[in-house]
This record gives sequence, structure tokens and C-alpha cells, in this order.
Amino acid sequence: MIPQKNQFSDADEWDEPEEVIRVYSKEEIIALQQRDAIKYRTLSPWKLVLAQVLITVVSMMFWSIFGEPVGVSLYTQSAFLGGLISVLPSALFLTRLELAKKSQRLNPGRFLAALISGEFIKIAVTLMLFIGIAYLVPGVLWVPLLVTYLLALKCVWLAWLWR
Repeated sequence: MIPQKNQFSDADEWDEPEEVIRVYSKEEIIALQQRDAIKYRTLSPWKLVLAQVLITVVSMMFWSIFGEPVGVSLYTQSAFLGGLISVLPSALFLTRLELAKKSQRLNPGRFLAALISGEFIKIAVTLMLFIGIAYLVPGVLWVPLLVTYLLALKCVWLAWLWR
């Protein structure tokens, strides 16, 4: 049997139908967000920094129980330093982003550059604080410091509860 010339269809089985993508204008997005305002509430990142400060204070109160003089002891100071290592770089990062938003010539490339440089500043300050505390603070207790640091660092998970 001789194969026929057009025995296969012209459509390739790998070709998928093209999806129609609708581009929304800024006004349409704002209208959609206002319609479902409760569902799409914006959460200020400064509230997360405030939550980090509050978690640091709670952790300091918890660790103050373990000190020899109940109250401000080396445990409390170490917990404070752990919270400081978390809060200070986050505040610097947000300040960097706020300055980028207020820039006259903000475009996606500049904002991405601000985001990356802000993250670099955050990592560098965190490392400098850890190293500085290790060398300059004698007798620092690492368990309260690291526990408070991790608690303050992970308080971003609380943002899910606020939504």
C-alpha cells in the first residue's frame, strides 16, 4: 500500500491553543481590590518590624526569669541582642525600599536594584552584628540570643494570622 500524501493533519499535537491574556489597567486593578477589600488587605511591613520588637520584649521577659537577679540579667541582655540582630537589619531593609519608592525616577529595574541592595545590606549588617557581638560582648549567652533571634525572624509567619 502506498501512503497518501496528506495522511497527517496540519496541526501538530505539540501545539497548544494560545491563551488570551487580558492586561488590566491600574484603575481596573484598584476597582477589583476595592470590591474585595477585606480579602486583599495590604499589610504594612513596618507592622512586621513592630511585631519583631514585641516578640523581642516578650522573649526578654521570659528570659529574665532565668537570671540570678530576677530582672535585667545576662539572659535578658542576650535576648535583647538577639532581637536587635533581627530588628535592625529589617528596619534598614525597609528604609532602603522606602527611599527607592520615593525616588523621582522609579522603574522596575531601579526597584529591583533597590531590593537586591537592600537585601545585601540586611545580610551584611546581620553578619556584622553576629561577629561584633561574638567578639565585643564578653560572656554573651548564645541560647537566649539565638532563640530570640529565631523567634523575631519567624514572626513573619504571624502575618498569615493578620490577613
